[in-house]
Amino acid sequence: MPSVRKAVFPVAGLGTRFLPATKAVPKEVLPLVDKPLIQYAIDEARAAGITDFIFVTAKGKSALENYFDSAPELVRALEEKGKPELLDMIRMADMPSGAISYIRQQEALGLGHAVWCARQLVGDEPFAVILPDDIIESETPCLKQMVEVYEDTGGNIVAAMEVGPEDVSKYGVMDPAKDDGRLVEMKGIVEKPKPGEAPSNLAAIGRYILSPRVMKNLSALKSGAGGEIQLTDAIAEEIKVGRPVYGLRFEGKRFDCGTKLGYLQATVAFALNRPEFHDDFAAFIEKTAKALKSG
Repeated sequence: MPSVRKAVFPVAGLGTRFLPATKAVPKEVLPLVDKPLIQYAIDEARAAGITDFIFVTAKGKSALENYFDSAPELVRALEEKGKPELLDMIRMADMPSGAISYIRQQEALGLGHAVWCARQLVGDEPFAVILPDDIIESETPCLKQMVEVYEDTGGNIVAAMEVGPEDVSKYGVMDPAKDDGRLVEMKGIVEKPKPGEAPSNLAAIGRYILSPRVMKNLSALKSGAGGEIQLTDAIAEEIKVGRPVYGLRFEGKRFDCGTKLGYLQATVAFALNRPEFHDDFAAFIEKTAKALKSG
């Protein structure tokens, strides 16, 4: 079975929920404590064995591209000042020459279209898709969990999470055929169903391992929910022709950093997980909460 070496990062969105900050700075470069969202996604991909990183970008994303450039003047300044910890931190963003490719999505036609834009670089190989908005805190990185399952099952794998009935219309929702409590074999998947019409409450989260055939499905698709080309619809086509599609209930906690609330929650959680911040920050939160409660 071919290994998963390539990952597509759809990062062409305007980030309008975070205006005015995203007027000048791409959402993916916003920091979670002291590391940008995109770095968490890159680290997760590396841990899963990804070697080829494909960014689907748009106009105004130069800061994202610059983040991965070398910074010799900064490195030299930190070396002269004797700050090895900071040197290690900025070297996390170092990427070998040729490891990153950039493709432009010239029209905002949806997630499926963004993934389809990378078809020439993906070629005839299985590939991962990582949405940097979804930050998943886990002992074993989420994509690595998925790769380990893929090595046993093949097919297509989608990260899965139960959501409340009121939230099903925000997600692609799975229609389970078999469910062993962790791995779900799907008989269907529906994009943004209306409440009361969802086949389950098991939602697709922003991690995918997909067959290259999904690219062919995307080429044949017309607009779906919201007038956009939906990745979910291309995955559903795999099920229709009898190819396996699984949902994996990953181990870990997911934060939706595409929303302000989710971003704030992630910031608090990741800060509390840092030993150098935990005690002082926890005390600050407790003190602030008491002050707000007392009026």
